[in-house]
Amino acid sequence: MFRSIFRLIKPLTLGNKTFPLNIIQGPLAGVSCAPFRLLTWRYSQPAFSCTEMISSKTIIYQPALAQQRYIKKDPQEGPVCFQLSGSDPIEIAEATKRVSDYGADLIDLNCGCPVNKIRSKGAGSSLLMNSNKLYQLITAMKQNTNVPVSIKIRVEGGSNDKFNMEIAKVVSEAGADFLVVHGRHWTEHYETPCNHEQIKFFVDNLKIPVIGNGDIACLTSLKQMFDTGCAGVMIGRAGVGQPWLINKLVAQMRNEQFVLPTLDEMGAVFMEHVLMLVELLGSEKLAILQARKFAKYYARELPNRMEFNHAVNECVTLTVLQDLCKNYFSPYTTCPAAHPDDHAH
Repeated sequence: MFRSIFRLIKPLTLGNKTFPLNIIQGPLAGVSCAPFRLLTWRYSQPAFSCTEMISSKTIIYQPALAQQRYIKKDPQEGPVCFQLSGSDPIEIAEATKRVSDYGADLIDLNCGCPVNKIRSKGAGSSLLMNSNKLYQLITAMKQNTNVPVSIKIRVEGGSNDKFNMEIAKVVSEAGADFLVVHGRHWTEHYETPCNHEQIKFFVDNLKIPVIGNGDIACLTSLKQMFDTGCAGVMIGRAGVGQPWLINKLVAQMRNEQFVLPTLDEMGAVFMEHVLMLVELLGSEKLAILQARKFAKYYARELPNRMEFNHAVNECVTLTVLQDLCKNYFSPYTTCPAAHPDDHAH
């Protein structure tokens, strides 16, 4: 098993760029700004990491300060894919130009977001029902940047392949450099298993690289995704709170030993994440509010994690949060064996 998995780890060529590894850290709302990506790069060095989804209107019309959370790229982090959202080809074209100037190494168009406020604007997963508009958007992006362009979609959902074939054709004809497929319909939640057969459909019907996304949290789920024949895989929620996950999976693929950080070290990484957010957002309050969303992931291995999570949700100052980390993480010098994240993206 390990020998066959070892051969799956290889360089990944997307458009005019080649990356040494074919595992990617995907976009995560409320999480994947520069501090998260920097930690992921430090501990795992994926092919690249993605920004949060950014509205093209935010890029064009919002003042620079309001954009910082989304567009800030740390000089010490690795390659970054900027993920855009929008439905107007003119706005997407302008946003593409701007994020290229901001240092985007790749640019992705979100065609999978299921949130109603995004869909109601004709963006996100609603674009999967408007192939003409999708073609216009991809063309607009390709004409306004020299970096690889991708489209991230949800699958059709199972009734037949006609709809998926149409999307596959549009993506290919418009000139996208690669396609990222999340193996769920936009109406399905995370308790619905990832549809690997739908991902395999795109692999079999497209000549451009297909990246598989959905439920990857451990060696078994990683191999299952690679079994679709995809050129690379994208880790989602499982990477939150364990920026070393990709490094761990690669080590397991190579049948090499991987030593998890101690709980004390995990707590230190969590606090570093929060402190970097304070600097990025310029607000202790905003940083703590965002930290509440991902604290539970850093606390996966805490014996009393539920108690810790509740305390973080009640926390309003950085000093209290630091004391909480010291009290909950520091008493432990060893870390129990890791288990797959039940809430993997």
